Amino acid sequence: MRKLPESVTAWLLAAPMAIVLALFLVAPIVMIVAVSFWGATEWSIYPAFQFDNYAFLLTSEVTWRVFFNTIKYAFITWVFTLGIGFTVAYFLAFHVRSQTWQIALFLLCTIPFWTSNIIRMISWIPFLGRNGLANAALISAGVIDAPLEWLLFSDFSVILAFVHLYTLFMVVPIFNTMMRIDKSLIEAAVDAGAKGRQVLRYVIIPLTKPGIMIGTIFVVALVMGDFITVRFMSGSQSANVGRMIQNDIALLAYPSAAATAVVLLATVLMIIGALLRFVDIRKEL
Repeated sequence: MRKLPESVTAWLLAAPMAIVLALFLVAPIVMIVAVSFWGATEWSIYPAFQFDNYAFLLTSEVTWRVFFNTIKYAFITWVFTLGIGFTVAYFLAFHVRSQTWQIALFLLCTIPFWTSNIIRMISWIPFLGRNGLANAALISAGVIDAPLEWLLFSDFSVILAFVHLYTLFMVVPIFNTMMRIDKSLIEAAVDAGAKGRQVLRYVIIPLTKPGIMIGTIFVVALVMGDFITVRFMSGSQSANVGRMIQNDIALLAYPSAAATAVVLLATVLMIIGALLRFVDIRKEL
C-alpha cells in the first residue's frame, strides 16, 4: 500500500480541527462583522454596507466613557488578581514541599469554582448589603457608627466580584510556570549570595513571565467581555461594553450590537498583541 506524503498526512490530521474552528469560530465572527455594516430603523433591519453604526459608536461620548470604564475594571482586576495569584502560586510552588499537599491545597483553591459563577457572585450581596454581615461586624467592632453604603452596588463591589471570580485564572498558569523552574537555578543564586528578594526579582519573576502573561490574557479577556457581574453588583448603576451589547440586543438593535462587539474584539486583540510583545508564551503552550 502506497504511503501518503507527509504534507498530505499533516493536512488530513489538521482538517477536523480546522473545520471545527471554521464553523464555530471564524464563521460567527465573519457574520458579526457583516451584520455590523447593516442598517436598522425603528421597525426593521436591512442588509447594507454602511458605516453608520461605527460612526455613531465612535463619535458618542457615552461610548468612550463606557470603554474607559471597561478598561478601568480590567486593569484594577488584573492588579489584584496578579497580586493574589502570584502570592498563592509562589506559596504552593516554593513553600509547600510535599506534592500531595500541593495538590490538596490547589484543589482547595478550586472548591469555590465548583459552583455557578452567578451563585458565587450573588453570594456577595447579603454579605456587603447595608444590613449585611460586613457592616454588622464593623459596627459590632466599633470601627464604624453607621453602615457603609459603598460596599454594595458600587465599583468596589464590581471589582471585588471580578477578583473573586477570576483569580484562579491567574493562579493556574503562574503555578504551572513556577513548577517548571529548575530548583538548581535558585540554589545557584543563593550560593552566589542573592537574598530572598533578589532571587524573587532576578530569577523567579523573569522565569514566570509566560505564566503571568497567559493569566493576564485570561483575566483581561474575561473581564472585558463580562456583563452580568457589572449589572448585578453595580445595581445597574454602572456599565461596561458587555452591557452596551446586551442592551442593544434587548432592543433588537443587532447591527449596533454587532458593531460594538467588533470594536470590543479589536480592542481586546490589540491589548493581547501588546502583551505578547513582551514575552513568547509559545514556550509555555
